[in-house]
Amino acid sequence: MRILYLTYYFRPDLCAGSFRNSSLFEAVLDQIGENDFVHVITTIPNRYGSYSVEGLAEEVGKNYRIDRLTVPMHASGMVEQAKAFTSYYKGVMKLIKNEHYDMVFASSSRLFTAFLGKRCSVMNRCPLYLDIRDIFVDTMKDIFKDKTLVRVTAGWVLGLIEKYTFKNANHINLISGGFKPYFAKYKKPTYSEYSNGIDDVFIEAGQESSADNGKPYIITYAGNMGSGQGLEKIIPEAAKKLGSDYKFRLIGDGGTRKKLEEKLKELNVDNVELLNPVARKELIQYYKESTFLFFHLNDLEAFKKVMPSKMFEYGAFDKPIIAGVGGYAAQFVDKNIPNHILFKPTDVDDFVNQMKAYQLKFERRDEFIKNFSRKSIDDKLAKSIVGIMK
Repeated sequence: MRILYLTYYFRPDLCAGSFRNSSLFEAVLDQIGENDFVHVITTIPNRYGSYSVEGLAEEVGKNYRIDRLTVPMHASGMVEQAKAFTSYYKGVMKLIKNEHYDMVFASSSRLFTAFLGKRCSVMNRCPLYLDIRDIFVDTMKDIFKDKTLVRVTAGWVLGLIEKYTFKNANHINLISGGFKPYFAKYKKPTYSEYSNGIDDVFIEAGQESSADNGKPYIITYAGNMGSGQGLEKIIPEAAKKLGSDYKFRLIGDGGTRKKLEEKLKELNVDNVELLNPVARKELIQYYKESTFLFFHLNDLEAFKKVMPSKMFEYGAFDKPIIAGVGGYAAQFVDKNIPNHILFKPTDVDDFVNQMKAYQLKFERRDEFIKNFSRKSIDDKLAKSIVGIMK
């Protein structure tokens, strides 16, 4: 059995898609036989101009090959992302021109890796297994809700691409249970719900107990700074209102970081520290120094269906988690993550009032860690992927 494994993000990149697919790839290798072969085609890290790391263009093992394609660097802008993906698409097609595969697996957040997987499966006349990490069409409609012409045109075009991609897939894994109603219209594929999980490196790091180190309390966010996170809509005003008793440490980069910086300057906020993306070892040290761990999603209808990957990473530590989310993610936090502060997205007053009312405590989340270990989830997902050929 020869498997084509498509993922835009892969090790040594730093993002949720990379972490998920790097560990899942290892789990797939554990499931296949010695005569089977996995061909991963991904990209050399390109997401942030402020953080770069080298990765081998080609990596070959006993029963696998990883090809990392060079694509243009981008900073989350739509045009830049389109150019980068076009480069990836062309590179994949060139690499597989004279190859044959028995199945195609594609892990996708922005639809187009899934579309590429569909094209490859048609070329090889083989089964297609999709791992869907976001509903791109839904998100685009929300982002362009005030631009009618763009929204309608993009919605129509992307809708056709989505229908072509999903309608006749053999199997679709949904990373969030909140996606289920949306995908009900696609009847042919079988479905599963294997979510994100907690990597062992965070589970091990989180075993150390926290202590109250006094004020200022450090509130840490680590991740993308784009329109999906909407940090510029919550952090500057909240930091201003909370004052010197709290220090926000924001680690990352993305398309709206500049807006965030401008808002902080406009309000003359002096208790927010902005850092560029860092490697995991350094990130874990920042987590350990924190009092609170923070994540937030913009107040858009599409984001009421998703589950931020950060909640799993944060949940390995005994720190209180601050979650500015709604919909399915809010239900998930309330049900599965003890010791949390849950507030309405972009609602500064709700956030500030709850912070001031909160009594600081640190609490292990053993049940959460047990239920959402990345290794356990990946083993099940890998078995599902390989099993489609049996």
